[in-house]
Amino acid sequence: MTAMISRSSLFSRRTFRQGAISAIGSVKIKLLLSCCIVFVVIAFASRAASFMGWKQSHTAHLGHPSLPRKGYALLINTWKRNDLLKQSISHYASCPGLTSIHIVWSEPDPPSVSLIKYLNHVIESNSRDGQQIELKFDINREDSLNNRFKEIKNLKTDALFSIDDDVIFPCSSVELAFSIWQSAPDTMVGFVPRMHWVDRSKGNSDQFTYGGWWSVWWMGTYSMVLSKAAFFHQKYLSLYTYQMPASIREYVTTNRNCEDIAMSFLVANATGVPPIWVRGKIYEIGSTGISSLGGHSNRRTECVNRFVAEYGHMPLVPTSVKAVDSRSSWFW
Repeated sequence: MTAMISRSSLFSRRTFRQGAISAIGSVKIKLLLSCCIVFVVIAFASRAASFMGWKQSHTAHLGHPSLPRKGYALLINTWKRNDLLKQSISHYASCPGLTSIHIVWSEPDPPSVSLIKYLNHVIESNSRDGQQIELKFDINREDSLNNRFKEIKNLKTDALFSIDDDVIFPCSSVELAFSIWQSAPDTMVGFVPRMHWVDRSKGNSDQFTYGGWWSVWWMGTYSMVLSKAAFFHQKYLSLYTYQMPASIREYVTTNRNCEDIAMSFLVANATGVPPIWVRGKIYEIGSTGISSLGGHSNRRTECVNRFVAEYGHMPLVPTSVKAVDSRSSWFW
């Protein structure tokens, strides 16, 4: 009887050990499979980001990537259109992510006391939840389109939303564009796409044609987003002012055109990646501007080819990626 109990006990202990070993082996296999799955997901996400053109280029002069600071500054260009400026500031002051407003002022007379008082009032009245939005006039003695990209000292945000005084976008569209820019802070993210095309009529691939909105609409491809409505990192103000070829700034001043194309060239040359177009509603509140003048497209084509010659190559990168708010769109 005693011998039978011992064998039974031995059998029970042996069975328990085998079961424990089997369970441990099963856990190890599950852990190994989980690690493999996580590795595959990470690798796929990395490849997908690179494929979509949203992953920043590791160019040496851009420095190590860092998380962008919260909020964005509004950089608005204006010229003797105080009524439009008042409308724009009144609207954008209600956007939740806005932290400061910088008005590029290149008029011969400084802004009036009544204008400054009015703008401060509408900012205080329209800002959300008592948010403190700083208002600054960046006053320039020289009248040049390069003024809109002069370096601004002591900016509290990395993101700049560059806008003209005659266009308005809903805050929901602005916030969408800002969130997209945060995922790709080295590139430009904007609402107004344009394209460059190889000029086949010249018989070589060294000449290009500037393509306006209708060419983008027809072909579904773009290589620029204009700074009349675009987010970009504040570091590009310094690069534009101090590192971009001086001959390009001189060309912009002389011809009073193409500062927006110059910025697109600068960012593309620094990153090697395309911009990102965000589809959003645009409200034109002005009736005149440089783009309304005759021969505008031809002058823009001249700018593109002049800048290509300055850089020694075409830095602009075409893409067909479009960001859409699926909550308010039937078609993506």
